[in-house]
Order: sequence, then structure tokens, then C-alpha cells
Amino acid sequence: MKISSHIQCAALSLPLLLAASCTRHEPEPRAASTYVDPKLCADCHPSYWKTFRETGMARSFFRPTSANMIEDFTRGASFYHKPSDRYYQMIRRDGRYFVRRYQKGPGAAEINVMEAEIDYVMGSGNHARSYLHRTAENRLVQLPVTWYPENGGVFAMSPGYDRPDHFDFRRKVEYNCFFCHNSYPQLPPGSDHSSADAIYPARLPEGIDCQRCHGPGSAHVDAVTHGRPAAEVRSAILNPAHLTTERQLEVCMQCHLETTSFDLPAAIERYGRGTFSFRPGEPLADYILQFDHAPGSGREDKFEIVSSAYRLRQSMCFQKSAGALICTTCHNPHQAPRGEEAVAQYTAACRKCHEQKLQFLIASSAHTKDANCITCHMPKRRTDDVVHSIITDHRIVRRKPTRDLLAPLAERHEIGSTAYRGEVAPYYPPSLSSDPQGDLYLAVAQVAQKSNLAPGIPRLEAALHAHTPSRPEFYYALAQGYLAAGRRKDAIAMYQTALQHDAKFLPALRRLSAALVEAGEITSGIASLEQARALDPHDAATLHELGLAYHESGRNPEALSVLREAISRDPDLPEIYNSLGNILLESGQPDQAADALREAVRRQPDFAVAHTGLGNVLAAGGDLAEAERQYQTAIRLEPANSPAHYGYGAALASQRQFNEAERQLEEAVRLTPDFAEAQTILGDLYARRNDWVRATQRYRQALRTQPQFGRAHLGLGTALLATRNLDGARTHLTQAAQDSNPAIRQEAVEMLQQIRSR
Repeated sequence: MKISSHIQCAALSLPLLLAASCTRHEPEPRAASTYVDPKLCADCHPSYWKTFRETGMARSFFRPTSANMIEDFTRGASFYHKPSDRYYQMIRRDGRYFVRRYQKGPGAAEINVMEAEIDYVMGSGNHARSYLHRTAENRLVQLPVTWYPENGGVFAMSPGYDRPDHFDFRRKVEYNCFFCHNSYPQLPPGSDHSSADAIYPARLPEGIDCQRCHGPGSAHVDAVTHGRPAAEVRSAILNPAHLTTERQLEVCMQCHLETTSFDLPAAIERYGRGTFSFRPGEPLADYILQFDHAPGSGREDKFEIVSSAYRLRQSMCFQKSAGALICTTCHNPHQAPRGEEAVAQYTAACRKCHEQKLQFLIASSAHTKDANCITCHMPKRRTDDVVHSIITDHRIVRRKPTRDLLAPLAERHEIGSTAYRGEVAPYYPPSLSSDPQGDLYLAVAQVAQKSNLAPGIPRLEAALHAHTPSRPEFYYALAQGYLAAGRRKDAIAMYQTALQHDAKFLPALRRLSAALVEAGEITSGIASLEQARALDPHDAATLHELGLAYHESGRNPEALSVLREAISRDPDLPEIYNSLGNILLESGQPDQAADALREAVRRQPDFAVAHTGLGNVLAAGGDLAEAERQYQTAIRLEPANSPAHYGYGAALASQRQFNEAERQLEEAVRLTPDFAEAQTILGDLYARRNDWVRATQRYRQALRTQPQFGRAHLGLGTALLATRNLDGARTHLTQAAQDSNPAIRQEAVEMLQQIRSR
């Protein structure tokens, strides 16, 4: 996609330039129209410009200033989020705005403090205002707190955040999210594909502008500035009113049609299209395909924040209008009426079709005389996915539902067993049978988010066999499906097939690398990761995987170097700090390990694995009290975390709290029966009270998992010696005497000497 630089204002006003030219001449060949500074529109269209600036679209994205921040950053600007045990503060400081988060530690001290500046506001405030932070790497992240206008204005968690584990300060704003909340940014050609890392230019537009509906304006501006005939000036810009009603509706549906915000997938961008490549007037299906839950799946009445067009299309009014009822039947995109003016405008639109029947019903007392159609037939409702927002339901109903449509809702999280599992159906267009690649995309939709994985995999296999497409994304989708189904070997082969179609397709290269490492093919995995690194040296996720692969192959110095480089590329990823901390501990650098793990916890307080690793570091350093607190936190966050139970149990045992230690270790081996270290310490605890039978069982269980585990051999030899099984004791003590740990060797040798002396 090619986007020109913003055109600077001409010396003469555009109306004067247009009026000054009376001579007709043949138009010269010109390049395709590109986007211009939207302020140029104001010169020729001041009335439209003025009223449009008051619409929600025009106010959809902006930098915060005292003039445009309607929120009260003092009243109710601090709150405690119980599910995640975090406190949030909204702060105004020296004319700038910030979101701050902390937790309370021992003695109510503030711990795990994070603060980020609000660089942009996303949302007009009609229904919500979310806050974005620009990172040093020019990514945008959504902050965890959003402002909602209900109850006079409240701060609460951002959509999807009202849960114990959430993205906090780490939810990246991808290009497909930015697409509907702002005008197109200026990006290098070809950099806005669906799998691209969303890196934003220094200058961003502020709000949806005229060109989102009228198309790129450079040809129009050029025609005006060069005094071309009025007809040519008009033809150089799209007037949506001249489109078919289907194309007019699609201008709105590019942003206002979403079947669901929960996993399905709701839409798939055509492979090869850039995210910001859609132009009004072209068929929407040439750019994106929309999907929905299967009919009869119990999702028919879903009501979500971006469901206006979806709900309208369910209305009998829409379906019987033969295309006459579209968004602009009721809405003037250039002007947003408020209050009584809005009621009058929308009711007038209804009466265009229903006046005669309405008068008959009123005369027969079968209908109220109230002139407001909207209250009953398009009532306001609380949305299912943004539970603090209340919007108009655009599904026009005969009778208003009797239930309380504004009653508070708990945020719903469709994960695991609660996620949708069933057929993914085409929605717009309603059929893909005439689409040359329709069955390919429909099969991809089944597996893309695992909604219909088992039947979807053979469908996608068959579609690939029938079409043999050239684009790698189709093969990548099947590889991802294989991996989700536990078929790693097939996934590896399909990633390789995707790369045969495009050797530089980074998503396949990255996932292939990870799959190879997981399969134990470390050398091949490292080679693929190094290739991915060469193609994109700034990708922190690739560097992280490469660091782990180096560690797996015993190359710890290189692993540490690459992980530190990954942090420099993206310092917001807590998993990199966690990996760095664990390798530093293993490398004999406990202080640096503790620093890295604390940073992982600070950035993600619900990171149970990092709490466990930090507990291990602290326990090894003798800070058992703080180690126990970290283990307890890890277990609270993740009760099935067997390493945390093990670490906690070992720490308790070292403090002679044997009963609680035994309980924690029993839980560790219940969760992970082949946990040799935990089995061995349990054996030691049983041996301590001369329960040689259970001690022997635990040691043997440990050795079934790790036949060369010296500590288990030593324990078992000790238990057998205590029960006078000298031959058995001698066998295991001899094995222990060859262990790499000198303390184990020494103790085993001393016990063998005892046996010889008997």
C-alpha cells in the first residue's frame, strides 16, 4: 500500500482556486489517489467539517489535553481491583496523564509498582474511553483502566480485564484494532500485513476523517488546486451516496460489523491484503470475510459493543426493505444530533415507512401516543462484552423485551470449557460457494481459533489438496491446527511447506523453530531461529525462543546475551525476565537472577512461574521467610503449580516444619508423580520418623523417573540398611558413591564402610 506524504496547504484557498479556473482541458494522467491532511477538507466544506468534528467518529482518537479530557482525575480516580489484587490510580501531573498500579506487601508497603503515561485516548467518550501508551519501541499498548460514562462517569477495568489474570500494561494494539478506531497511519509499503508487528510512526492521525468514507483525497485536492472542471473535481473523490445501497452499507460495515468479540474467529482478512488497504466503494468481501456462530448454537441474541450493523441486519425492517434500509437512513454521518433533536430525527425515519399503520394503531388504542419510537423498538442495552457500556440495540423489535436490559452484568470470559466449540459459519457474504477460495477460507475459520478443530483439520487438508494455493498463510493455518491437536510432527512438516511457498514468512519460521526445539531437534531449531532473527532482528519473541534454545543446548553465555538483547527490544515481556532469571541462577549469579525475576513479577504480578523462580532464588540465599511468601503467592495464583509446592515444602523442611512440609510435597507428587526431587525429600521425611516402608516406596518412585539420581540412591540405600537388606543397600550406596555431588559421595562411602565393618 502506498500512502503519500501529507499535502501542505496551498497559498490560495481551495475555493478561490476552483473558481479561478474556467478553461476546460483534458486531464493529465495521474498516480492513484492517496491520503492527504484532512484539514484540507475544511477549506471547501466548512459546514460539513464543523459538524463532523462533533461526531463520535471524529473524536475517536486524540492526544489528551486539559481541553479534551472530560474525565475527573480526582473523584473516584483510584480503586482496588479485587480479582487481581491490584490498586490503580489515575494521575494528572504537570498537565500530563498517567495510570499507576501497585500491590500491597508486608506492612502495607507498595510493591510491584508500574506507571505509564497516557499518550493517546481511544474512544469519543459516548460509550467508553480507553487509554494507550506509546512505548520506546513505538508500539501502542492499551492500559488496564477505562473510563465509562455510566453513573456520571466511572473508572473501571478495561474490557477483558475484570479477571485475576489479565494483560495489565502489556496488551498490544495491533493494526486490526487501530483500523476501526482511527484514520490510517502512514506506514512503509507492505508493512501492514496481518502478521506484522505493529510499529507506529511518530505522527498519528487523530480521529476518523472524511477520507474513511470518501476514499483517498489527493486526486480531489489536485484537481481543485490545478483548476480542473467541476465535474472532474467531483469525480476525483468518492461520494458514497452514488454507490449501490450494498456498497453504501459496506462503507459503514467496515467498522460497525462485528459478529462477536469472543474467539471464533469473527473475521479473516484476505491474505495478501494490508490491514489499511480497504477503500470505500470496493466490495467488502474483497478485503475481509466475516464469520459467525452456527445457527441454533444459542448465540442468536448476543449483543456486543460493535454489533450495530449485525443487529440491524437481524431486523425484519431491514430484511423486508429490499436494501432500502441502510445506516444512513437514520444517521447523517456528517452530523450527530443529541437529545430531543436525535429522538425527532430517528422517529421521523421510522414514520417514513410506518406512519399509516402507526396512526391506525393509535386510533384503536393498540399503541401509545408517545412519539418516541426508539425507546420501545430500539431500546438501550448493556453490552455483553463491554459490561460498563450501554448502547442502542439496532435490532428493531416489535415489542420491547420485558427483562431489565440495563441490569449490571459480570464480565464473561470464554476460555477452556466455556469457549465456543462448533461450526463456524460464513456471515458476510452469507455464502462462499461462488468464491474461488471460499472453501479454503471457511476451512481456515474452523481451525484458526480451535472452534471446530477436529472436523476442520480434514476440511482444510482437502481444500489445500484441491486448490494448492500459493500463499503460505493457508498452510500455516493447517500447521497451527495440527499443533493445537497435538500433532507436532505433522505441524513441523506443514510449517516447512508454508516456508516452501515463502521462505521469509516469519510466523511459520518462528513456530517451526519452537516446534523443533520442543521435539528435541535443538540444532535444527536453533538454525531456524537464527534465520528468523536475521530476517527480523528486532523481534523480541524470536530472541527469547533463541535464548531458550541456546540454554537447552548448554550454551548459557549465548543464551544470556540473546535474552538481554530481547529485553532491549521489548522490555515489557515478563517471560523474558523469567527465563533470564532462571538461567542466571543456574549459572551461579543469584543476585542478578533475583533482580530479573523481581522484574518479571513487577511487570506481571500474576506470573506464578516467576514467583516460584524468585522463591527458589531467595530460598537458596537463605531468605526463607520471603521465599515462603513467593511460594504461597504462586500457589494461590496457580494451585496446580507442583514446583511451587515442592519449593515451599523444601523450605519448610529446612526449618523443621515437617508436617506442613510433608503436606506440600505430597501435593507436588500428586500433581506430578514423576517429580523425582519431591519424591526423594518425602522419602527423607518418612525416613526421619523411621517409616522405612513408605520411605522406600518414595525413593523407588524417584529412581523410576531418574535412574541415576544420586540422592534417591543414597536415601534408598540408607532405608535398606536400616531394614537389614545389606545387599540392596550396598547396590544403591555404591551407585550413590559415584554421584557428581561430593557431599552425596562422601556420605555413601561412609555408609559402605559401615556395611563392610559388620
